[in-house]
Amino acid sequence: MTEARSRGRSSGAGPARTGARRVGAADSATRLAILDATTTIMREEGHGAATSRRVAAAAGVKPPLVHYYFPTMDDLYLAVFRRGAEAHVERQRRAIFSDRPLRALWDLSREPHGTRLQLEFMALANQRPAIRAELAAYTDRFREIQVTALTFIARERGLDLAEFPPVVVSLLIASLSGVLATENALGIHRGHAELVEFVESHLDRFESAATDHPAAG
Repeated sequence: MTEARSRGRSSGAGPARTGARRVGAADSATRLAILDATTTIMREEGHGAATSRRVAAAAGVKPPLVHYYFPTMDDLYLAVFRRGAEAHVERQRRAIFSDRPLRALWDLSREPHGTRLQLEFMALANQRPAIRAELAAYTDRFREIQVTALTFIARERGLDLAEFPPVVVSLLIASLSGVLATENALGIHRGHAELVEFVESHLDRFESAATDHPAAG
């Protein structure tokens, strides 16, 4: 597990930067206010409402300041995405090192604020190649960290990797939580409680197996 933790920390910086431009200090109060305002608007009203004028009004600044810190809207959207991605990777790290990592990862994948914002970025990715490339890079890196950690957790606890393939477990968590988030956004809830119960019972089975069959010391 030591190696898995080391890899998780070294990979936790997020995806490789794709031509990002930062103007002004990263910790500037104005810059942070613009990021906060954009995040809130995207989450509550959708990305279409996050225009430079709307963001400026919500942040309490004049519109030219938005373009001073973020010359293009892609720069602004990417900064919002990267800040959220870095925070998500940190929450992922805490989940992996918890007593019940699978349940913690499942709960993390179903956070309502995070999933709503992710849906907005997925919609943006269909329109903006820079967002699409960043989203793809982050997803690949996030899954790589998760699979590496789950592999070491399984080996450390003596689990059968053929029965519980870490890459499959990781993808199932992402896929099922994504379906739930998408349907929730549309107001569809039929079968959700049953699916959550089914998934969590299997996660409990996985983690019980890990407890009952610790790795040989």
